[in-house]
Amino acid sequence: MSDPESLENLFKQADKVGKKRYHKLTSTDFEDYRKYDYWRYINGDSECGTTPESKQWVTDNSDYRCPVCGDRYADREGRSIDHKLPRAQYPWLSLEFKNLWVICRLCNLEKGERHWYEYEHYMFIHYPNRYEDIRFARPSYLLKSLKTKS
Repeated sequence: MSDPESLENLFKQADKVGKKRYHKLTSTDFEDYRKYDYWRYINGDSECGTTPESKQWVTDNSDYRCPVCGDRYADREGRSIDHKLPRAQYPWLSLEFKNLWVICRLCNLEKGERHWYEYEHYMFIHYPNRYEDIRFARPSYLLKSLKTKS
């Protein structure tokens, strides 16, 4: 998947699926969305896992350094659980663990609600030395699974 043109086409397909699916959200989708909120937060006031299950997931899926900037989490306002494909655009992927990664709070704030394709482009332009790490973290399998469901 190193060909940017095929990546762009994959994201176009994912967006097409997303737009179709977004307007047909089921009660199960909303229930999963709320389950994610509970899994991630206990009181809704923390950026990273506060339930025992989400704390364990963060521990199991991260080390001491942010995969985006390479700095220690302790030096970058701690860890945060981020959705590679934003919940705002893909709410049914809230609990899809292939869509989650642990990054530092500051990198998460900088990424914001960007779609992954926009985020890769942003990193390529602004932080070319970090781009390969971002490309490595690309949610390719998740995108391919969206394409096959269309």
